[in-house]
Amino acid sequence: MSQVVTNSTLIARVKRTILRHRMFEGARRIGVAVSGGADSVCLLLILRDLGFDTAVLHVNHLLRAEESERDEAVVRELAARLDVPLHLHRLDVKALGGNLEEEARGVRYNFYRESIASRAVDCVATGHTLSDQAETVLFRMMRGAHLPGLAAIHPVAPGPVLRPLIDISRADVEQYLTERNEPWREDSSNVDLMFDRNRIRHTLMPELKRDWNPEIERALGQLATLAFDEERFWTEWISQYAANFLQIRGNIVLATASKLADQPIAIARRLVRRAIECVRGDLHAIDFAHVEAILDLARQREGDGRLQAPQVDVYRSFDWIRFAPLATGDRLAERNQETACIVPGIASLPVAQVTVDLQVIEKSDSSNGREAAVENAKVKEYELDWDRILELGDEVRLRTWKPGDQYRPAEGSARKLKTMFQESRIPLWERGTWPILTVGSSIVWAREFGPAAEVAAREGSRRVLLVREQRPGAK
Repeated sequence: MSQVVTNSTLIARVKRTILRHRMFEGARRIGVAVSGGADSVCLLLILRDLGFDTAVLHVNHLLRAEESERDEAVVRELAARLDVPLHLHRLDVKALGGNLEEEARGVRYNFYRESIASRAVDCVATGHTLSDQAETVLFRMMRGAHLPGLAAIHPVAPGPVLRPLIDISRADVEQYLTERNEPWREDSSNVDLMFDRNRIRHTLMPELKRDWNPEIERALGQLATLAFDEERFWTEWISQYAANFLQIRGNIVLATASKLADQPIAIARRLVRRAIECVRGDLHAIDFAHVEAILDLARQREGDGRLQAPQVDVYRSFDWIRFAPLATGDRLAERNQETACIVPGIASLPVAQVTVDLQVIEKSDSSNGREAAVENAKVKEYELDWDRILELGDEVRLRTWKPGDQYRPAEGSARKLKTMFQESRIPLWERGTWPILTVGSSIVWAREFGPAAEVAAREGSRRVLLVREQRPGAK
């Protein structure tokens, strides 16, 4: 049986929550999100009891006709009675389309951000309670959430948005208001069993309290607290640790499969989730099965493989795993690029992220260029015999690799580039955009593999085509 909580005890517990999470430090005025319901009314009164300077923020979603108007009127009356500034926002959420709950939440939090940005308030406090927390944890458990999901409603969220009642149950809130003889509004939509949360609140949670644990809300709230504190530590730790395992290049992330597979499973899972988050910006809809499938891909001894998670393409080639936005570089038409080169001049292939500087110099002058190139690790320099190139044709072209391409590099025998890719362990995703220089029907240069044997600069070469390739480091 739950203990009876006096109002003074309740206020003391809220104060402990505020101190524990260092809420409101430096805040001049706190915006309190007040709907007119018990939780938000209680929050406003307790913050005033604790001596905070407050303002009321109310959003009328215009969803329940006269009921919404009555909610607004009650909030207006409460703010006037307490002599608290009122900031009101009205918006027809139905007109936005989409999921009503998600749209309404988006409208509210946009209003909170705008209120902070305009300096009307310094932060926003919402009336989320321990009961809300417990229901959210239970819902996410049934959906198969990762540990971060079980942290559920964070006491402190970006904005900043703060939840001082997160350790107080809904029953405690109603008792507090009853003892103060303070009325509140009941939202009729809160009893509509069409909504998942209402079924949990009115059907599942009472059954768990009755048949399993009278203190189920407290137990689930403690689980959320443990998950929140654990994840706060791991998030800070993995931010430093991930740099040893993940190469982040814009919205593409590379990982070494063997290093990933060798990590303790708890760390490996977090590295995979961090890689996905870097690619798409969040982890929405990423579940346990997605992460485990990626780790299975990393554990393969060799070879390649590919799978997809929501909005993410995961590609294994040799000992590399690439995380990239879905469909990046997958369409052949987007990979095939070609451009004529002006010599001397600079040519580029955007799809390959490569720039090639072509200069014709006397052989005796070429050493200066090489020394300059050595100073920049991103620049590679090659020398081709310009007079031999002119014998092949008068137009140099830069293009991406095509299946069937073959030539004989200065060192080695003639063979297909595909074979050379395999021998050099070039990841599959890099091959489609591999830059090549051609003259007529002949390949005269290819990235990494250098000049063709028939045009490579020799000791007797009189004029040299200096090819400087500049690109970001890649694998």
